Formats: sequence, C-alpha cells, structure tokens
Amino acid sequence: MTKNFGDAEQRAHDPSAYEQRMDSEKHVQRNPHPDFAKVQASRPDWNADREWNITKTKEPQWKLGQGSNDGGRSLKQNHVEINPYEEGRPAVSNYKLLISGIIPRPIGFLSTRSKDGKSTNLAPFSYTQVMNHDPPIFTVGFAGGYDNAKDTLRNLMDTNECVINIISEHFVEAANNCSINAPHGVSEWALSGLHPAPCTDVKASRVKEAIFSIEGKLLETKEFESRATPGKKTGVLAIIEGIRFWVREDAINEDKNLIDPGVLRPMSRLGGITYGRLTEGIEIPRPDFDE
Repeated sequence: MTKNFGDAEQRAHDPSAYEQRMDSEKHVQRNPHPDFAKVQASRPDWNADREWNITKTKEPQWKLGQGSNDGGRSLKQNHVEINPYEEGRPAVSNYKLLISGIIPRPIGFLSTRSKDGKSTNLAPFSYTQVMNHDPPIFTVGFAGGYDNAKDTLRNLMDTNECVINIISEHFVEAANNCSINAPHGVSEWALSGLHPAPCTDVKASRVKEAIFSIEGKLLETKEFESRATPGKKTGVLAIIEGIRFWVREDAINEDKNLIDPGVLRPMSRLGGITYGRLTEGIEIPRPDFDE
C-alpha cells in the first residue's frame, strides 16, 4: 500500500519526489483565478487605440545629486530580508518572487527542429536576454536538467540550431498557447495556427507573423544543481550566437539599425500569468561627466 506523506515527511522520505511535486504546475499556481473566464469577462476590452507614445520624464528638471524623484517617500519604507534557502522555504517561492520582481522580461519564442527533421517545436521562454552585439549573443534559461530536457532544449542540443522570435501583440494568444504541455512529437505550430517561414542558415523555421526573428547557433550550455536538494538538476543555461536577422520591412529604418517599437509592439512577461504591453516610453540622454 502506498503511504501518504505530509510535506515535511515526504521531503525527508523522498526529497526528489517532493521537489518534483513542488515544481508541478498545479503547485506553482501561476493562475490565481479559480474561474479565469469569469474574471476575464469582467475586465475592460483590449484597447486597440493605444499607440506608442514618448512622454516627458517625471522630473524633467532633475539636477545632479538630486536622488529619487518621489520627494524622499521611498526612504520612509522598510524592507523585508529573505533568505532563499531558509528552512522550509520551497524553491517555488523563489521562482514566484523572481518572476514577479524581475519585470518586464523579454520573451524568447524559440523555434527548433529535431535532428532527423521529423518533428518541430515552438515554445516561449521568459528567461531570455541579449548579452552582446559583436558577436550577437543571447542567453535562454530552461527549467530542469539535461536528463529531463523538453523538446526545445533537446532539439537545440541535438542540432545546435534555433530561431529566436520576438512576440508582438498581434499573436500573443497564439504564442501563449505554445506553452501547452503537449506530448513529445506534437508540434505547437498546428496548435497555435502560426505559420513557419524558411530561414537561410538554420533548418528550423522562423515565425512568419513575427516582426523580428534571429537565426541562432548554440555555443554552449551549462546545467545547474539545486542548493536545497543536492543532486537535483534544476536548470540549463544556453548561450546562442545570432547569425542572421529578419525584420519586417515596415519596422526597420533605412540604415537597417533601428526597429520601431510602435511597429514591433513587443509583449513582455510579468509575474504569474501576466503579460505586459509596451505603449509608452521616455528618453533620457546618457550624461557626460565633462559637460
């Protein structure tokens, strides 16, 4: 007969099984709404009239050494100290804290293809960032280790190729659907309704709907091990070199070095199941000490 353990008992009896349960989607509870459809129906409609706009800064007359622009109010607030490895604190608490505090995060919408070419994969990753421009270097973080790699990481390591697509407003629902827990071999292209377009230097397809896409070659990966549960592999960092860019012609300037945010209209990830729109910006010149 299978014995039922409480959290503390299971952690002591089988740490690996405990951590797997703690990492499950139902336990993470990214969606805080028992009836999301009802909550969604109560909200205002999408405002399609919101155009990209640049405003003044909050304090246009800010002077050197002035400090914050809130009149010192932030100095009156206290902080809570958190030890990420505090006894009894599950790793999922750090995950939820970080994805709600490190925002907005760009989303790498990765397209990959299996080594034999028989299957393709398309999935969003919010642990994505550009790290260098010469050569163009990108990092993407994957949950889990090599042993339980999902399709995207498996394909990336098998072929050393991928395409990083940037998600825009006009296909955010389709892109989000690609995070579905589909069985191995089931392509998210069909589930999302998005369209593949050919690349030049990699065999994986780019997303035709994407305004900006990067053909990439894998340089290296690094696997990480849990501090709380030694031996458990919790993540993989992939370092990717961008070898060719694709930009929709109405979004790029004549010199091919600036993408218009008003056309790109990128979506970002916030905490939980929340996405962010980019509808407003400010400009602040970088200061010159001699001036």
